[in-house]
Amino acid sequence: MTETMAFVVDMLLHATPLVITGLAVALAFRAGVWNIGADGQFIAGATAAAWVGVSVPAGIGWLALIIALIAGVIAGAIWAAIAAWLRSRFGVLEVISTIMLNFIATYGASFLVRGPLQEPTHVYPQTSGIVSGAHIPILLGGTRLHWGFVIAVALAVAAWWVMKYSATGFRVRASGVNPFAARSAGLIDVSRVTAFAFVTSGAIAGMAGAIEVSGVTFALYENISPGYGYTAIAVALLAGLNPLGVIGTGILFGALETAAGAMQRNIGIPSTTASVIEAIVILAVIAIAQLRTNRVTTSA
Repeated sequence: MTETMAFVVDMLLHATPLVITGLAVALAFRAGVWNIGADGQFIAGATAAAWVGVSVPAGIGWLALIIALIAGVIAGAIWAAIAAWLRSRFGVLEVISTIMLNFIATYGASFLVRGPLQEPTHVYPQTSGIVSGAHIPILLGGTRLHWGFVIAVALAVAAWWVMKYSATGFRVRASGVNPFAARSAGLIDVSRVTAFAFVTSGAIAGMAGAIEVSGVTFALYENISPGYGYTAIAVALLAGLNPLGVIGTGILFGALETAAGAMQRNIGIPSTTASVIEAIVILAVIAIAQLRTNRVTTSA
């Protein structure tokens, strides 16, 4: 495999969880829900998928993969539903609750890989390897690129279609733009719509965690997420909360992460340089958008 091909493969591997978690964030934000908890939902999904992957019999074959992915989706949805319930029942701001749930998920996973789910030798903070039937098949022979990337793109396309052409998408968009008008003029149950968007967002982020375990790590590790859920916020915002745009921005950030690792290995430039570049790109986009808004306001 050539160096260029290796870079492209690593880029798409990094992009896969970013596209899916970016899609999760974009959906929630479009509904007016500030879901900052995609990282915790990602970890919850990864934990559930790993638990299934080490628990199911090896003889069930590819059904193990289906069960693992479903478990990840359910775990992510439940993790988001906790914050959604706190918001609707007690008026707890989702920004606060989702951030706190991120920490609970992170330390909960650490407890599990150092305790009940730790590999038999108790040397490494990880689970045993998942059964081979729970592995996502390889997309490109001779590489590590798996079908999870195709799933990510398909999810983004499906989400774009739903948001643009379906009644559900209209209700989500209307609730996010102006919940008061949506409730009074559009006769939309805004509370139900936002709760649905919140839980669906968590389910998508949970799927990202399950795909990471089934396609890349094949076990649950401590700190399995290097901050995918937080980078996903930048991915979603840079894409203008457009599901199709998330594919491009996810690949862009995946390229930055891959290039940062290569620069650190080859010429000693710290990999954190990628974070600086990401921040500059986001600030530039925000500044340009604000200038355009000011120009339209002035013209009016």
